Amino acid sequence: MRSGLRSRRKKNSWKWALIPCVALLVAFVWDGEQRVTVFLIGDSTVANKPYRVSNPEKGWGQVLPLYVDENVRVENHALNGRSTKSFRDEGHWDKVRSRIKPGDYVIIEFGHNDQKANSPERYADPEVEYPQQLKRYISETRERGGTPVLATPIVRRKFDDRGYLQETHGDYPEVVRRVADETGTALLDLHALTRELLLEWGPERSKALFLHLMPGQYEALPKGATDDTHLSGTGAFKICDLAVAEMKRCLPELAVHFRP
Repeated sequence: MRSGLRSRRKKNSWKWALIPCVALLVAFVWDGEQRVTVFLIGDSTVANKPYRVSNPEKGWGQVLPLYVDENVRVENHALNGRSTKSFRDEGHWDKVRSRIKPGDYVIIEFGHNDQKANSPERYADPEVEYPQQLKRYISETRERGGTPVLATPIVRRKFDDRGYLQETHGDYPEVVRRVADETGTALLDLHALTRELLLEWGPERSKALFLHLMPGQYEALPKGATDDTHLSGTGAFKICDLAVAEMKRCLPELAVHFRP
């Protein structure tokens, strides 16, 4: 009888050994199901850029994970050079949409490339296609149980000889505001806020927000750079500060998850 008992214990021992493993797996899956995900879709001003010494360019979306607590996961799907049209046509939106679950957020910031009429694969006119594309992103996010959030494009740094900041986005920022109002969608007005920021910092100091680099400062850019569209590390954090302030204002359920 004793030998039979020992045999049964040996047969059952592997089952007991699996219990902690199963518990960990369930906890992991449960945690993944419960965490809120903030998806970002947009262009190069939002996108993740490689962390390496020779690459000074950053997107504000890649530093957003540093602002949230452990209950929020940030997935940045923004890509350089994309518009509302090309991001969808290339299949990037399908990948994001399939991952949205109830309670998640999708922040949508396009405009820099939609206005490029000489690039038909990206161009979305501000009268018809651009607002239509924005509304499709909104409705398809809601169909999945997510909360869409529109963001106006950040300004380009373009001061004239008199020190006045010139507008370069035409009607696109106002279209975003109008679509947000028509659809009852939360709005991060980054265009207005970055305009205020650049006016406050002025023509010279505001260079620090963008890629204004001296020759030899970075190995990858031996001739330096004068780029008034793409963000430096300083610019990425500063714009993210503005974006988070807007999210705290208009997304109270998410606001509690931002670190002090």
